[in-house]
Amino acid sequence: MISPQQVEEMIKAELPDAQIQVQDLTGGGDHYQVTVVSSHFAGKGLVQQHQLVYGALGQAMSTEAIHALAVKTYTPEAWQGTAAS
Repeated sequence: MISPQQVEEMIKAELPDAQIQVQDLTGGGDHYQVTVVSSHFAGKGLVQQHQLVYGALGQAMSTEAIHALAVKTYTPEAWQGTAAS
């Protein structure tokens, strides 16, 4: 089991400028949804953006501390666009 705070800290270690929202989908501490906003995503495709997040959580994923992960990624500009919608 891994806490939402630990998930956030692991992502922040790789993407220091990231704004992160972590949601425990089942209450069991192993199924999460993360929304990550970072300038590191600029110029990268969606798969590359998600790979950055999965890379940050690699150890937790490989040990199955996180069993399932839903990822939403945005550049700061794209995130502002969602707020305007």
